[in-house]
Amino acid sequence: MKKKLIIGALVLVVALFFIYRISVKAPSGIDYSDRAKVASIFIKGDCLTCHSANAALPFYANVPVVGDMVKADVAEGYRMFDMQPFMDALLADQPLKPVDVAKVEKVAEDGTMPPMKYYALHWGSQITDEKADIIEDWARDYRTQYYADGLTDDRAGEPIRPIPLTHNADARKAELGRILYHDVRLSVDNTVSCASCHGLNTAGVDNKQYSEGVQGQLGGVNAPTVYNAVYNFVQFWDGRAATLADQAAGPPLNPIEMASTSFDEIIAKLAADKELTRAFAEVYPEGWSQATITDAIEQFEMTLITPNSRFDQYLRGNDDAITDAEEDGYELFKKYNCATCHVGVNLGGESYELMGLRKHYFADRGWELTVEDNGRYKETQDERDRHRFKVPSLRNVALTWPYYHDGSQASLKEAVCKMGTYQSGVELTDPEEDLIVAFLNTLTGEYEGKTLTNDNVQP
Repeated sequence: MKKKLIIGALVLVVALFFIYRISVKAPSGIDYSDRAKVASIFIKGDCLTCHSANAALPFYANVPVVGDMVKADVAEGYRMFDMQPFMDALLADQPLKPVDVAKVEKVAEDGTMPPMKYYALHWGSQITDEKADIIEDWARDYRTQYYADGLTDDRAGEPIRPIPLTHNADARKAELGRILYHDVRLSVDNTVSCASCHGLNTAGVDNKQYSEGVQGQLGGVNAPTVYNAVYNFVQFWDGRAATLADQAAGPPLNPIEMASTSFDEIIAKLAADKELTRAFAEVYPEGWSQATITDAIEQFEMTLITPNSRFDQYLRGNDDAITDAEEDGYELFKKYNCATCHVGVNLGGESYELMGLRKHYFADRGWELTVEDNGRYKETQDERDRHRFKVPSLRNVALTWPYYHDGSQASLKEAVCKMGTYQSGVELTDPEEDLIVAFLNTLTGEYEGKTLTNDNVQP
């Protein structure tokens, strides 16, 4: 009797399998001439089953053992990439996040999604060569139009873009912002300025694991560079500031950094400076306030761009700007998925991503978790955001050691090695690491017409 039940169950499973295969047919005869129809590849592939928050699970998710595997795969897919916002924008003909475009392009190029165990049941969901060509061509065309930055030939579709050669800051406001950026009176004891942790002569950082605030207090996160911060979609590792002005309002009142009790306290000190107050009133007739102070600093930081790196010159058509080895490093950078997060003008700063995508970084790190290790979760309290951080810019990265939000990596080569392990799921060879580092060295740009340098000596 038991044997008959087992055989009957197997027959039922096989029957359901074939019914499902017949009902879920591969797309055919579709004109993929625009992005709405490109979306049909992902829709018919049921990509949102694993890459969205509230997707309807297939019927076999309730089957013992198999169902557990399905649910685990769905959870993992959503953890890695929430595809819903991308699909919504794609279908609504709205602007797309370059990071999302890079991710779907790379998956199509590599043929890594969906896994075989998924498309065994989902007939036609696999990315064929024809579908991959459609997606890749569309992604390159989309970038060409999205950036409209004058790149030509194959480079017009590259995921990385050159920094514009000019900025849009108000010159008079920016000059006042420069003064305030270096003014220690923003701190409670007149010892710390913005430049204390983000020195312009040290690549916009202080090259310390954690920066020192008033009375030598240490912060809990590595200070990111202020150069090119204008291209970040949000500010701070956890994204708690929407603009540069919002960011500028934080440190003066942070009890560890500058520790002023209020902007009224700061304004009282600044207002006592008659010459500065007069100059400020000429540009800001409304006078001193938190809003005008932070606006001036924002305008100054908008000028802190470093265009015309050797790689920017290469993107603009100068084949001699980088060496063959550096170009090989760039190809490896793309091959190992680095250019699916470090994209655009700033090679980052456009999304929140999970630290430890392929392997648990914090389990291996060797010291206890801190509040700052929670990343974006600090702001949202959404469990999916735990350990997610704003992707850092790689501009001038050769000058901005130590690396990661925790400042745990002293050298660029060490940082590249661990990125391979924890983010890309590959163990890079020593020559591969050297080539990628060589590429990253081409990203050092110019500030005010001179190649950016760092007065500090790397340990």
